[in-house]
Amino acid sequence: MASYSKRENAGRPPRAGSFFFSWRILFRACALLSSIACVNAADFYKLLGISRDATHKEIKKAYRQKSLELHPDKNKEEGAADKFAEVARAYEVLTDEDKKEIYDKYGEDGLKQHEEQGGRGGGGGDPFGDIFEHFGFGGGGGGGRRRGNQEQTTPSVEIPLWISMKQAFKGDTIDVEYVRQVLCVNWQECTRNMEDCHGPGIRVRMQQLAPGFVQQVQQRDDRCISRGKMWRKDCRECPKGQTETEKIDLTIDIPPGIRPGERISFENVADEKPGYTAGDLHFLVHEYTDDQFHRDRDHLYITMEVPLVDALTGFSFKLRHLDDEEFEVNVSDVTECDHVLRVPGKGMPRRNGRGKGDLFITFDVDFPDTLSQDQKDSIRKILSPDGAKDEL
Repeated sequence: MASYSKRENAGRPPRAGSFFFSWRILFRACALLSSIACVNAADFYKLLGISRDATHKEIKKAYRQKSLELHPDKNKEEGAADKFAEVARAYEVLTDEDKKEIYDKYGEDGLKQHEEQGGRGGGGGDPFGDIFEHFGFGGGGGGGRRRGNQEQTTPSVEIPLWISMKQAFKGDTIDVEYVRQVLCVNWQECTRNMEDCHGPGIRVRMQQLAPGFVQQVQQRDDRCISRGKMWRKDCRECPKGQTETEKIDLTIDIPPGIRPGERISFENVADEKPGYTAGDLHFLVHEYTDDQFHRDRDHLYITMEVPLVDALTGFSFKLRHLDDEEFEVNVSDVTECDHVLRVPGKGMPRRNGRGKGDLFITFDVDFPDTLSQDQKDSIRKILSPDGAKDEL
């Protein structure tokens, strides 16, 4: 009887007390993680002075006010430049739907882990997934978000935006005027119901081939503007047609350290059309060549000519940076031709808002075209190990 009792109990589920104990631990872990996430997530919102449920428009407005207030050109207070970079970082995260979702859940540490992993897996995975797997719930789902069937959109527009390296270094705001097509104000008055319309430009009709045989035929009909809706021709409410021209003012925010090839996007700002969601407007960043500096991502490069005497004896010089600030560089050793000196932290601002890249200075030693015999003898005497013997 004893052995039978053991086998019977072996297949039973854990006792209820053990189950509820695990749930209590799980709930406490969830509460702890939630509180940690909320504490961390509050920082970016506080930097911009907005609430956690702020809209995209409110975030953008708050960033513009803060960036103008803290811009290094206008605010010379100590620490203003760092605050400016922090505000730019906050704006970058809170206006990116995926980054904002991760930040709101797990704070800056969770976002940092996501970015270090390259954002793979539709969100970089769950930083706290292992805790829930411990209780048998598993990670599952691949970390991605399900999206419903999206409406058709009008074509997105891409416009080149040329900026100077100085603008890319310091950051800037540019006001532009954009001309687009928008729906006629009373466009809905110019539509009528039509069951045959199955979407923009799509009309489906039933065609009888023979008694008892019917075929469904799909046709192109531009009068169909959406499912069940058709445009009424020569409608008085919209004498110019479905759309009309509109000029809108846009403010382009250029964050410090922006790189050529990046896009600054405005959602749903492209042309409108009945039955469609407006596409996006993208400004593709291009950078003018600078007369002094050459750029490679976050690093800057410059070539300087050095007289031979300075290359042999050491020298110091002042260099004016892209923000018009001067800094001093000291070289005490002998400088060889094409020697490269690395100056840490004097490159472009990093896109993540943390510090700057490096500046690399290549020295081109300028040799004299001619030397007198006395100069040659003096140089030989100084530099040659056997100079004293030669003199004898």
